[in-house]
Amino acid sequence: MELRSLNVNFYVNDHAVVDENVVIGEGTKIWHFSHVQSGARIGNHCTIGQNVNVANNVTIGNYVKIQNNVSVYEGVTLEDYVFCGPSMVFTNILDPRSKYPQVGAEYYIKTLVKEGASLGANSTIVCGHTIGRFAFVGAGAVVTKDIPDFALVVGNPARIVGWLSEAGKKLNFDDKGIARCVNSGRTYKYENDRVREL
Repeated sequence: MELRSLNVNFYVNDHAVVDENVVIGEGTKIWHFSHVQSGARIGNHCTIGQNVNVANNVTIGNYVKIQNNVSVYEGVTLEDYVFCGPSMVFTNILDPRSKYPQVGAEYYIKTLVKEGASLGANSTIVCGHTIGRFAFVGAGAVVTKDIPDFALVVGNPARIVGWLSEAGKKLNFDDKGIARCVNSGRTYKYENDRVREL
């Protein structure tokens, strides 16, 4: 195993497999039975749980947490502070057929998970979509379209049922569309079916 990093202050469990041509950032931990494939780039202070597969050429930001039994397929990008709950699922092909294999990056449909988004346990992200900043995908939800920043989505197909602050607290908007996070004190504005921080 050949690892390239700005420093080598990271942990790889003896039962994990890391291919050649991989970048692992400072403070990152890769646990039992996980596999990081060639070309993957993992940022600083990430936690890669047990039985996780990080596929070829995947980019993972800093402070990302990937819980047990998750496969991050080629074509998926995770920005900083993303949380992937246990056994959640990514896809990278829309019309899979074993008889007509589609192997190689030219076939893969890209998925972007933006900063701070949380993907609940057993949720499924159908490829080709963007999960917005600090969005929250509920456990078991099936995402079939783009999810806006700060949205809380549940169900199959996933639908918006509320809005959460960066800190993950429910936002209760007044008659002017303004809400304040009870945890951080940050202020948010709801208009045109979207939420932004003021």
